[in-house]
Amino acid sequence: MLTRLFPVWALLVSGLAVAVPTVFSVFTPAIMPLLAFVMFTMGVSLTPADFWRVARRPGPVLAGVGLHYLVMPFGAWLIAHLLAMSPALTTGMVLVGCVSSGTASNVMIYLSKGDVALSVSISAFSTLVGIVATPVLTRFYSAATVAVDSWGLFYSIVTLVALPVLAGVVLNMFCGRMVKRVEPALPFVAMASILLIIGCIVAGVKPSLAAVGPVLLLGVVLHNALGLLGGYWGGRLLGFEESVCRTLALEVGMQNSGLAATLGRLYFSPLAALPGAVFSIWHNISGSFLASYWSHKPVNGQKQG
Repeated sequence: MLTRLFPVWALLVSGLAVAVPTVFSVFTPAIMPLLAFVMFTMGVSLTPADFWRVARRPGPVLAGVGLHYLVMPFGAWLIAHLLAMSPALTTGMVLVGCVSSGTASNVMIYLSKGDVALSVSISAFSTLVGIVATPVLTRFYSAATVAVDSWGLFYSIVTLVALPVLAGVVLNMFCGRMVKRVEPALPFVAMASILLIIGCIVAGVKPSLAAVGPVLLLGVVLHNALGLLGGYWGGRLLGFEESVCRTLALEVGMQNSGLAATLGRLYFSPLAALPGAVFSIWHNISGSFLASYWSHKPVNGQKQG
């Protein structure tokens, strides 16, 4: 119940960060270790079998990852330019579009009567692809407006994502019984870590928040909606069944925005981290509403399209 109320906690933490920024600013140096820990908890929930599913059922997995890295980066770039966002905010939007799918999507897909096994495979595979795709796509969409340290981004993604996830998988392989005992608490601990990251980022950009808030919120809502629609209707056009289409919608539309916020703050500016922080809040709200709607809609076994 506590983790399902993530959007509520995120809004409360953001409000507290605006009202009393010093509460969170002291934790700013901990942002990167916290994110690495979140990725470690994701790795702990995975086994080698989750990765083998990609080989056994490549079509929907490749479709999910392909749609993810086609729709979201281009959508972020297009929306940012249509709304005439500043270079810093545009970079932050692009970063959100170029990272892998978010871990919260697995929970939303379960509630939506989607394909949870497929969701785990897409999340894992998009995380691996993102090690290269995130710096390359960020440079492609942002190089015209800001300098992009592609190698720096690559190094950070390896240390913040790849190594912690791998460490979690290895721990699960060799200490599975111990992991089973602590696994029920991991979602709550990961959620608390993400909330602290959001609080630190919002506190750091408080002076700019009033000026950029409305246009940024509109951009984030449009970006998330584009991902949800692109994933669902992309699946329909490819002839997948309804449960797969719901899975693709949430996997494409929900991003690892905590990573985007951290990279934006580390390599660009505090303002470039703000789209990731706002997206972290909004995609959980929209995902929760969509999951609630779909949970009451039957899933049949016939192919759609």
